[in-house]
Amino acid sequence: MPGKKNNTEYSQVELLHKQHFGCKPMNIEPLTSHGSDRTILRLHIHGSTSIGIINEHLQENRSFIAFGNHFRKSGINVPEIFTVSNDNYSYLMEDLGDTTLLREIQKRGDSPFGDKEIDLYKKVIEILPEFQVRAGKTIDFSFCYQFSEFAEENIRFDLDYFYNRFLLNFYKGTIDNNLLHKDINELISHLIKADRNHFLYRDFQSRNIMLKNGNFYFIDFQSGRRGALLYDLASLLYDAKACIPQDTREKLVDHYFEVVKNHTQIDTVQYQEYFWYFAVVRILQAMGAYGFLGIVKGKSRFLESIPLALTNMNFILNNRIQKNSLKYLRTIFSEIKYEKT
Repeated sequence: MPGKKNNTEYSQVELLHKQHFGCKPMNIEPLTSHGSDRTILRLHIHGSTSIGIINEHLQENRSFIAFGNHFRKSGINVPEIFTVSNDNYSYLMEDLGDTTLLREIQKRGDSPFGDKEIDLYKKVIEILPEFQVRAGKTIDFSFCYQFSEFAEENIRFDLDYFYNRFLLNFYKGTIDNNLLHKDINELISHLIKADRNHFLYRDFQSRNIMLKNGNFYFIDFQSGRRGALLYDLASLLYDAKACIPQDTREKLVDHYFEVVKNHTQIDTVQYQEYFWYFAVVRILQAMGAYGFLGIVKGKSRFLESIPLALTNMNFILNNRIQKNSLKYLRTIFSEIKYEKT
């Protein structure tokens, strides 16, 4: 059992465990929370486990619980929420284990990204529209706790996050704010052309996709909001540490377009062009997170993703975005050099 300090901190989840299972846990194991401020605990009893969450952000808790219940009713694999404290600061849910999609593909070590890994991603991509379109048609967006929609206000917030948390820390040149502002406006103009009448998962990445008993399960959807289809696809395929080869990414984009046509109508040619702008904004948002979590929060492991993100961004800007588009961002990223110290 935890020490005296943790006994006080963990008392609420112990109580939830006793209420649901009829006894207190035999052992409480703290788990890594990655970029979150939540306390995540694994509660052990007689060979079985559950997960306890302690989180002072009530709106985030309510979003997770409401969206999770909706997805389960829609037949999508998300963790079952067993019980919630009266004050909504903590809850007890199903333990999905430790095997994330990221961990599964990293088992290959130095081997090439092969058919097995591609097949895993194809299966995940086939589930993604279930969240976005099928369950998204009836989800209650009033539970969104950050932004209700990934539209201009949200996009500008993310780009300010990139500017303040990444660019000011890692770009050594003088920033021409007029030219940067012009590129930001151009980027936004492309992003808002896509239909936004879907559920945008927001953090649809390999660390939030679990494998249990041969099935995929999904977590950390509490930041979801109304938005366009392509953001989540970019989140999945440009998840820096997954290191998906570029040609494989583009084949998986094509696979997604074939799958999503079974759920909603899209203009494939138009969406092929839109996709790269969504990849740009997703990587920019992630870079802001790397700077914030790595520098402000002192979680240095997030800085390890910066070189990978820079490689991805430079490739997209130089090879997939039209040459007369986002020219100043292209210049900035050609000059950023980052080496782990």
